[in-house]
Amino acid sequence: MGTIGRRRALRPGAVPAAVCALALAAVSACGTGSAQHTDSFPAPKAARAPQPPPSVTPKPVAASPYLYPWGDPPEPAEVMRSTGIGSFAMAFLISDGTCNPAWGGERPLDGPQQDTIRAIRDAGGDVMPSIGGHGGPKLGLVCPNARALAGAYQKVIDAYELEAVEIDVEAAEFESQAAQDRILKALNIVQRDNPELRTVVTFPTAKDGPNWWGERLVRRGAELEAGVDVWTVLPFNFGGTDMVRDTVNATEALHETVRGAFGYGAAEAYAHIGITSMNGRTNSDETVAVADFHEIADYAKSKGLGRLSFWAVNRDRPCPDGGAASSSCSGIDQRPWEFTGLVADFGG
Repeated sequence: MGTIGRRRALRPGAVPAAVCALALAAVSACGTGSAQHTDSFPAPKAARAPQPPPSVTPKPVAASPYLYPWGDPPEPAEVMRSTGIGSFAMAFLISDGTCNPAWGGERPLDGPQQDTIRAIRDAGGDVMPSIGGHGGPKLGLVCPNARALAGAYQKVIDAYELEAVEIDVEAAEFESQAAQDRILKALNIVQRDNPELRTVVTFPTAKDGPNWWGERLVRRGAELEAGVDVWTVLPFNFGGTDMVRDTVNATEALHETVRGAFGYGAAEAYAHIGITSMNGRTNSDETVAVADFHEIADYAKSKGLGRLSFWAVNRDRPCPDGGAASSSCSGIDQRPWEFTGLVADFGG
């Protein structure tokens, strides 16, 4: 596999990207679709006339909405030019049936996702791969121990020479003490081997904040010295009625959980938490309108949150003829890429 665009120096003794094999999985609770989707990201258009690079600043942790290869994916460079967004969270990497990461559990590292990452970086941006999600076999459950799981994570880091990686802990991985501890211990190992790497851990929430599993995940993260930079909640598919109020309430509760677990001051705790919303109609028939997300973004900026994102860029456009929400449109009245533009503004 060729070089994608260097973003960090490999750790001593790291396996070259050419011998690593990875890959992307089904939707998390953050979206629609399934692990069986095998669509590819569109290849960069070879016939396009040369254009100057967009004025973007890659911020893979702070501001990276999700992009996935099903649901009629847009060309990332076009979205970057239209909105100023500089980074994308690419979903999802899960197990290929063994303790080995694969895109969707089946696509290799040097397949279409490599071309997409290269195109984003050629346009001045960057990516943060997301490992986990809601569907498919999870590495945190398949890998037998923390050392093996850390090795699986390291394959992703080395293959794409990453500055940041997200672990999206949901479903059976989330509601397993053994899996939670295995993930956090693996992150401790990964941080020791990659001291400049930034990590995000994302998980579901209730309207009033993290449930017992979420509180445990954060508390054990502190106890096991996992080195997580940003703890992010998914405030949707949780029976929301007022999505701005419910998102703020859940995030404030996360703030208190993180502050208590790590002993941070108020401002420092806000800098270590984030929000990943869902644009338009959710799977549970909640609605996050553009105006709602604007308020959420204003709240995130006013508090100095460490991350703002949403599921997903593929859905950040109106449905044809006002149709129902799907994996490729939001189901609400909006202009293309309005949510992405708000994330770009948050990133500054």
